Amino acid sequence: MSQAARAPPADRPASYHSARSPPRHPGDPAIICVTGWDIGGANVKAAHVRRDGSSTTVATVSRPFEIWRNAQALADVLREVARALPAAPATAVTMTAELSDVFRTKREGVCFVLDAIGRVAPGPVSVFTTDGTFVTDADARARPLAAAASNWMATAMLVARHVRDALLVDVGTTTVDVVPIRGGRVVALGRTDPERLQAGELVYTGAVRTNVAAIAPRVPLRGGECPVAAEFFAVSGDVHVLLGDLDPAAYTSSTPDGRPTTAEFAAERLARVVCADREMLDTAEILGIARAIAGAQIDQIAGAIARVAARHVGAPEVVVTGLGAFLAHRAAAAAGLPARELSALIRSDVGWSAPAVAVAWLLADGRSAISP
Repeated sequence: MSQAARAPPADRPASYHSARSPPRHPGDPAIICVTGWDIGGANVKAAHVRRDGSSTTVATVSRPFEIWRNAQALADVLREVARALPAAPATAVTMTAELSDVFRTKREGVCFVLDAIGRVAPGPVSVFTTDGTFVTDADARARPLAAAASNWMATAMLVARHVRDALLVDVGTTTVDVVPIRGGRVVALGRTDPERLQAGELVYTGAVRTNVAAIAPRVPLRGGECPVAAEFFAVSGDVHVLLGDLDPAAYTSSTPDGRPTTAEFAAERLARVVCADREMLDTAEILGIARAIAGAQIDQIAGAIARVAARHVGAPEVVVTGLGAFLAHRAAAAAGLPARELSALIRSDVGWSAPAVAVAWLLADGRSAISP
């Protein structure tokens, strides 16, 4: 059963080889601990994975951080997030922040993120790549495009360890990953963001930050259809808060008008997408606009799921995760596929931080992937 996203409490390779000795706890060699990081352009997520024999415990932290507003504060933000988790002797990192236009190139962004995490990590950093391998800081700097936007691969590899045939659908604040897994292998066509966009494996729509004008060109209004203004008046977070699928505290980006994330102000922002306001439109009319936009977003995600699924024999189950998991559930249903939560699959709560959990989990196993 799909649940609304609530506020937090106060990928081709898939065969494994032993890459390094697992990072063991200095006080007890039987315990393995890793801190995993997923450093994005709008959110920083971290996870602590502790392995004690066959028992695995996971703790996660997610914090909004719009890197383009103050990139120099990244290291300080990482330190604050790290203090919210138990200490670990090993660090694994994946990132998407390099795409932010605060950086002129992805190379610049990757190196900037590595500089920041290097100032926070207690020791050497293992950087995850789109090849499904961990590399050193120096190797990641030498091959920055392999380190860029590798988080989808980490989550998919974790899924592939628990189910042989599936589609991973991770709906975040900004994007959707649709990653095929077949025979226990990640079989994505794309590796880079442009390749994944072309393959339908990366969809630029999310549960919070997507401009409404990029979701639906027209919405119902007073018995007809009204074009949506090509302005930054409202985002997807306004739609899902107003419809009750997203907790206002889970609306983790700045609002278009700078006002609060409550349903009242979300309705005001949505009225403006047809160049109106709350004195011109009643509640039923604004709810109709919100439902149409939500439906268009679900259709877009369902279309990507159907496209990727069509490349594979049989009807795979969909494994969903992310702040927008409620959208993934509905899109999977629209595509006629069964779905279950990643947290249920691996029996550990990943919260909104699946890639951070995944890189920590994979490093804790002392494993990485090799191409066939």
